[in-house]
Amino acid sequence: MKILYFAQIKESIGKDQDIIEFKSEISINQLIEELISKGEKYKKSFDQIKNLRCAVNCEYTTNYNKILKNKDEIAFFPPVTGG
Repeated sequence: MKILYFAQIKESIGKDQDIIEFKSEISINQLIEELISKGEKYKKSFDQIKNLRCAVNCEYTTNYNKILKNKDEIAFFPPVTGG
């Protein structure tokens, strides 16, 4: 699965994407837990889950129980503000 990071998340982790394969389908919440387990940079980036926005295959979602497949593309980014 392709995981994309934007804005402060990208800066904090130090890269714009990861490619990870899982043996079975997982939820977005489970994916975030897996990412947090990768180290302190990930933990810091994902510790405020309520402030994250997520898109699966270019469609925004607020359902973090949504099941993901290895062929999916997931994007994480902070909320966007306008002015």
